[in-house]
Amino acid sequence: MSKLTNFTLKNQNLKKGGVFNLKLSKSILLGFAITCLTQYEAKAQFTATGQIRNRVEVRAGQGTLQQKGDKAALFSSQRTRLNLGYTGYRFKIFTALQDVRVWGQDASSINRTTTEANNGLLLHEAWAEVSLIDTLSTIQNLSIKAGRQEIAYDDQKVLGSLDWLQQGRRHDAVVFKFANKGWTVDVGAAFNQNKENNTGTIYNGVNPAYGAGTNGIGTMYKSFQYAYVGRKFFFGDLSFLFFKDDFNKYTMVTSGTPAVTTKVNGQGTWNRNTTGIYFNTNVTRKLNFTGSVYHQNSHDKDGKALNANMASITSTLQVGRKLFVGPGVDYLSGDDGTKTANSENNRFDPLYGTPHKFWGSMDYFYAANGFGKQGLLNYFFKMKYNAKDNLSLFLDIHGFEAANKLSNGAGGELSSYLGTEIDFQVKYNLTKIINIEAGYSIMKATNSMASAAVKNVANADLTPQFGYIMLNIKPNFLAKK
Repeated sequence: MSKLTNFTLKNQNLKKGGVFNLKLSKSILLGFAITCLTQYEAKAQFTATGQIRNRVEVRAGQGTLQQKGDKAALFSSQRTRLNLGYTGYRFKIFTALQDVRVWGQDASSINRTTTEANNGLLLHEAWAEVSLIDTLSTIQNLSIKAGRQEIAYDDQKVLGSLDWLQQGRRHDAVVFKFANKGWTVDVGAAFNQNKENNTGTIYNGVNPAYGAGTNGIGTMYKSFQYAYVGRKFFFGDLSFLFFKDDFNKYTMVTSGTPAVTTKVNGQGTWNRNTTGIYFNTNVTRKLNFTGSVYHQNSHDKDGKALNANMASITSTLQVGRKLFVGPGVDYLSGDDGTKTANSENNRFDPLYGTPHKFWGSMDYFYAANGFGKQGLLNYFFKMKYNAKDNLSLFLDIHGFEAANKLSNGAGGELSSYLGTEIDFQVKYNLTKIINIEAGYSIMKATNSMASAAVKNVANADLTPQFGYIMLNIKPNFLAKK
């Protein structure tokens, strides 16, 4: 064989081997990459969920009494949410983009004509949580969660997401979180400012667009700090909460001709402290009690000395397999309306909770509409009947009474009883992600409810009504078909 022929054969063999080696190398690299990605995918997780919630409401005295002859209101509102989450090694991030509007408030051929006061598009949540421990730690959780987030604990009476409102409730805050062996400890703080200031930290808590505030107090906190400690025991759950919210100090200044009085914010804050405990216990397999006791002191948002209390207890008894019943009572202290001047404020404010859940579906108390200074006694009896696995019926009966004396405006007293409310609801799960809910409420109010000391409505219709029907769809965009 000639040298030329031998060289050609060797060269061809080298080429074949080179191609084979190259293919083998690519296969190894591809397999290694797939293995790495698979392992990373096991550690990291992306979630994408959403919500479309349409609600049609008929209001004929919702929130406050109407005058006789007033027509009922009818409208449809919609919440649209896109929730995106990502979990990786020692961190989580979550964003909830939300749009809330009433059908028809935008012209059909013009984009975004609504004002800020009509809600619209915003970030409901946007937070990151970073773990301070690695995956081998015996501690269940030790992390820091920072950003816009819902803050809700226990039965959500004083701190809750307020989900009934289409816009919900959220806070810009940082929370240190610990959980281990049945213990939960959260320590959180928030500090609000109107903009990026170059000097000072004076905060105007009254947003001219939204009328910021909680439970109708008319102003937003400048800052808050809280500590929550919860423990699961063999008999149930027990928790402790300390919450301090701070309101920017102000003075009322009168000037000009004609004289005009304006609110001028200054340095410093008035601090409000709320301290209490919550319990949830099963006395027997079919009998449950939940309750709470809270005390507020220091100063209110206007700098007045504060001394107020709240106490609540609810029982739930299972009767048979499908029926749950139980009475309960809430007490929230208030001021004596027969006194022209009080040295301190005795009105308890249930902070940033979910009043719609506790004090009637018609939202007469501790919601957007005020109801005087006298506090509240709420006697109630609740029933739940699970007709089917996907169908539940609810009936709540409330008796509302002033927790303190009511003035008739002429040196005398009014009856403390405010009215009786009946709430009926039905919830039906069409599928796992599609829910239909409807409700009807009616109240038999008293003249005391219409008085100047409470709702202050002349010629009031004392039989207000409220009804709604709601479609709620919560898709999981990454769920397997």
